[in-house]
Amino acid sequence: MRVLITGAGGFVGRHLSEHISRVQPRARLTGTTFFPSETVHDAVTDQQLIDLKDYQRVLDLLARCRPDAIYHLAAQAFVPRSFEDPWETLENNIRAQLNIIRACLELQIRPRILIVSSAEIYGAVQAGQLPMNEETAIRPTNPYSVSKVAQDMLALQYYLSHDLPLMRARPFNHIGPGQNDRFVAPAFALQIAAIEEGQRDAVIYVGNLTARRDFTDVRDIVRSYHMIAEKGKAGEAYNIASGRARSIRHLLDILLGLTEIEIDVRVDPSRLRPVDVPEIRGDASKLQRDTGWKPELTFEDTLRDVLADCRRRIQNS
Repeated sequence: MRVLITGAGGFVGRHLSEHISRVQPRARLTGTTFFPSETVHDAVTDQQLIDLKDYQRVLDLLARCRPDAIYHLAAQAFVPRSFEDPWETLENNIRAQLNIIRACLELQIRPRILIVSSAEIYGAVQAGQLPMNEETAIRPTNPYSVSKVAQDMLALQYYLSHDLPLMRARPFNHIGPGQNDRFVAPAFALQIAAIEEGQRDAVIYVGNLTARRDFTDVRDIVRSYHMIAEKGKAGEAYNIASGRARSIRHLLDILLGLTEIEIDVRVDPSRLRPVDVPEIRGDASKLQRDTGWKPELTFEDTLRDVLADCRRRIQNS
């Protein structure tokens, strides 16, 4: 079994590599990275530093590794950055995927391809429209979600026009150990860990705490990716969600409850988004029906692991 994971040096890519190596120990893993500083999981025996926007390099890579399965994770995924430079996000996320699909067609190979879209494509919905399922109208509210709409529809189009076995994952918010501190849980946890080490005053800076999000542990997310690639139906889109929305305030309160230090909470205007959807909550019943997936890790255990990871980062910095 030959497996290609794009974005293997990223937060989700490392967790996915570890998961596949555990459930498919004989799989040969090839992983792509974009930054020379990125490191992949030890299970990735073939690491390739590559710009996926370069079609010839993508073609050469696929001609050499001829994967049986492709997990396309690589993307610019930070929403605030997509507002700062919309075209960078659009070009990066759309062209990379298109190059992978075109290369498969040119090489006449038919790997099962999982395209990672995003629940961000649904945008703002009314409370009566929650939870969102795969039939919910697409209403992107930022350039990142526009890029994910394009990726999602490109996957569908090439399934319909060329019968390629493409599947679309639409994950809702995922968190877990190893996540970049641009995202909310590690952003809070790293501040707490630094306060515990005496590296900063006992003040934590936050953005909008009222927003409610559907969080799933990254380790449950990657299990779903593997199950979709193995059991999902070609051409289909699958929501990946816990089915429960939790406020950012609730997330912060759990983290604060895991430290013995009294910490003051202050709003930092720079952490507020130009557009922020009040509530996101997903329906993953289709995924559960087709693959048997369901989340296994509790929200509290996830945040405990996030804080433990951030404490290690601060102590080793």
